[in-house]
Amino acid sequence: MRNAEIKRKTKETDIVANLCIDGTGKAKIDTGVGFFNHMLDGFSRHGLFDLNLTCKGDLEVDSHHTVEDCGIVLGEAIKEAIGDKAGIKRYGQRILPMDDALVLCAIDLSGRPYLNFNYSFENAKVGEFDTELVREFFYAISYSAGMNLHIKVLDGFNTHHIIEAMFKAFGKALDEATTKDERIEGALSTKGTL
Repeated sequence: MRNAEIKRKTKETDIVANLCIDGTGKAKIDTGVGFFNHMLDGFSRHGLFDLNLTCKGDLEVDSHHTVEDCGIVLGEAIKEAIGDKAGIKRYGQRILPMDDALVLCAIDLSGRPYLNFNYSFENAKVGEFDTELVREFFYAISYSAGMNLHIKVLDGFNTHHIIEAMFKAFGKALDEATTKDERIEGALSTKGTL
């Protein structure tokens, strides 16, 4: 089983995350931000990752530090859990529909961080959640995990559906990228390492 436990404590957040890449989609999430909990649960369930994550953040300020730092911690957990990447497919992709929304997510676990997130939300909030934090989360996770991450909105008008499709597509693409293939010897790279 590929597991990781990451702890991060700053003046702004106190986070503990346990991630099992080879899970069944069980999640226990408590960030203090209801909509964000829901998104992380969707990521876990649809990616078939077991994720326990708790965060005590400075929500009296806003949700920014909580969401960004959870991205950092989850990215570090992904990186640690997949280790030397021997035998994994490395690439993952998903075009995921959710009602009106259609979202593409593509991942390369190359060790080189990059985020291509070219979407501006028309609505500033979903409930009490600031939609601009979605990009902050994916930026943090891509850089701390060392992954090339592309997220494109192909269609949609409902902000909740679009964001939820992003998180679910990310989970499905990451599941594919982290899947082991017995035909792959070592790291899937002409360099011999990732």
